[in-house]
Amino acid sequence: MPVTPLDVAGNPDKIPDPVPTNLTHSEKAHSSVLKNTVMNTKGGCGKTTIATNLASYCATRGYGTALFDYDKQGSSMRWLSARPSSLPPIHGIAAFEPPRVGITRAWQMRVPQDTRYIITDTPAGYVMVDIEDRVAETDVILIPVLPSSIDIHSTADFIRDLLLIGKARIHNTRLAIVTNRTRIRTRAVEKLERFLNKLDIPVIARIRDTQHYVSAAEQGLGIHELNARDAQKDRETWAELLDWLDNNRGGFTDFDYAMLQDQSA
Repeated sequence: MPVTPLDVAGNPDKIPDPVPTNLTHSEKAHSSVLKNTVMNTKGGCGKTTIATNLASYCATRGYGTALFDYDKQGSSMRWLSARPSSLPPIHGIAAFEPPRVGITRAWQMRVPQDTRYIITDTPAGYVMVDIEDRVAETDVILIPVLPSSIDIHSTADFIRDLLLIGKARIHNTRLAIVTNRTRIRTRAVEKLERFLNKLDIPVIARIRDTQHYVSAAEQGLGIHELNARDAQKDRETWAELLDWLDNNRGGFTDFDYAMLQDQSA
């Protein structure tokens, strides 16, 4: 069964010594734990879809996986509560909730020692005052974006904030784009990819617009756990995404910050 915050409070023995979460620049590159945050201030772009599918994919590959949910809507935790107990477990933490009486925040946020991947789902409209802390404590920020002009411009503004306010380059935090609900490669998407490539921000996955994701979410599954024969293309998407995460823990190249102003204008 997935371990929930209620399990932690009721049975502390389930949680061994904590995995360190605040690592220095050099420690990030050598840590065995890969922390991935799914983040965009734009709502409705598919953050929970990416977080839950990535968590389930990591778990089914045999890796210890923890899923943090900072969104008060609790969508990731509801998905996890629906996950069948017969499937590989995912350690869930409802980070949007305050700790229970007698439990510290640090204890609430502990993850098992065998954790390899930490996946964090975040809310829309993120408070900018906290953005540098969020950037500093993660290895990779996955940025979902829908193939529309409104979403692309909003995402360009968010990337600017990550780089200039969050100081992603200084903290050696890698940024990557995941396009969501993609049917065809539109001109808008191609323009975005050209812009991002110049910033060394790759588009690492294109999630198809398919009802398979809806079906999987209702059952607490990842899309790769469905038996649907025509979901094979989607399974390949997540295999490629995980391979990129394993091989890209940081390393920005130089780029022109003025380009950020041009894109958001």
